[in-house]
Formats: sequence, structure tokens, C-alpha cells
Amino acid sequence: MQRMASRVMSTFIFTEQPTLTQGEVAEELDVSPGSVSGAIRTLTSVGLVERVPAAGSRRDHHRLRDDAWTTLFTRQNQALEGMLRLAEQGIETTDPGSNARQRLELMRDFYDHLLTELPAVIERWERQRAERRVPDAS
Repeated sequence: MQRMASRVMSTFIFTEQPTLTQGEVAEELDVSPGSVSGAIRTLTSVGLVERVPAAGSRRDHHRLRDDAWTTLFTRQNQALEGMLRLAEQGIETTDPGSNARQRLELMRDFYDHLLTELPAVIERWERQRAERRVPDAS
């Protein structure tokens, strides 16, 4: 993650406010609103931050998604699939028994294993998280 995106992410993690505007983040970090805009766009594109409506405000408000971490890994599966495909393409272009092919086969097997296991890991996490939630007192 780029430095500014990391700083903006930290601001969303540590704020006590339910949402923040781009200007509030820029003020908190003492940086330009433009640099915050790009970082928010990056964090939104990977599913960590989301835009939310704010009654009576014409400014965009953002917050850390409740499911940010699982969303990140779900979206990362696309990157993992890309790595798997690259390994498979490399295997097709290398000689059987070559060191390169052996490395690529190990790479393929690793990413295949991750893609097979991640959905179950995320499902277990979501069950565990649901069990830990405190019931609503109403």
C-alpha cells in the first residue's frame, strides 16, 4: 500500500467519528485534499473504505467498511487467480524437468492451494465474528 493510502487508512481506523469527509482526513493528516482524494479512491477500489450518505451534507462521507478485511481478501482472490494463470502460462513455455518449470509448478500449486482454502477460512472467520457480536440491548 502506498504511504498516503496507509496514512488515510490509519485515520479511518483510529477515528471515533462514524464517517469522515475528504477535508476532515486532510486536516487530520495536515496534507492536501488532493492527496487524500487519490488515497480514498485507492482504498475504495480495494473494498476497505466505502462512501456513505450523510443527512444534510453535500460532501462525500467515507468510513472503514465493517467487512473491510474479508472484502480485501475476497477481492484479492482476483489477484491470486491472476498469479495462478501466469504460473500456468509459464509452465506451458518451459521445458519439462527444468528449474524454471519446477519453480512455476510450485508457484501454481501454492496459488491453487490458497484459492481452494481461502473461501473456507473466510467463512469460518465470519461465523466466529458473528458468534462474538454482542446482542442488541433493545
